[in-house]
Amino acid sequence: MNYTTLLALLQDYTQNSSTDFVAAIPNIVRLAEDRIYQTVQFPALKKNATSNFNPSNKYLATPDDFLASYSMAVKSASGVYDYMLEKEVGYINEAFPNPAVTGVPRYYALFNNASFVVSPTPNALYEVELHYFYEPPSIVDAGTSWLGTNVESPLFYGCLVEAYTYMKGDSDLAALYRARYDEAMGRLKVLGEGYDKRDNFRLDLPRIAPT
Repeated sequence: MNYTTLLALLQDYTQNSSTDFVAAIPNIVRLAEDRIYQTVQFPALKKNATSNFNPSNKYLATPDDFLASYSMAVKSASGVYDYMLEKEVGYINEAFPNPAVTGVPRYYALFNNASFVVSPTPNALYEVELHYFYEPPSIVDAGTSWLGTNVESPLFYGCLVEAYTYMKGDSDLAALYRARYDEAMGRLKVLGEGYDKRDNFRLDLPRIAPT
């Protein structure tokens, strides 16, 4: 399903081709995409990024397309990447309350949407590799997307749910589309957090049994 097809189907299913509704569809689609990406972690949507820890700076910026972290590793003097442990911000603040205590970073946490915080504070310039889940370009902007190509049902019904919310549409139809969206998302979670993660070495990630 590409964006042209999605645009036409939304107008057909809602029987609404008004100027205001058509103008709102891009935002409706983006809201549906965000809901899906924030509900299921897809192993297919992982990528790597390399950066550097700067001396005396315990913060590291997240990539622009960052959605959630998978792992972070710091490159040691021997050239080997040592994987860091992911913790909560509260743990880092309690375990390393003094940012003047420096060393090779061993722990990291997502501080906010724009940065990580690590501990101890880096004592030198270290190369770091982040393995993370990313949010790909919207089907609105790219014309196609991973969701539209691989799992169009959650995308389509998610858009219908958002569309009927926007239109304040018929409650029975809204409930029907919500039920179909929930059903499609259930299947998607089995794929994304079941089948696709059977060989995943991080056992603490969201995971359900394949059915």
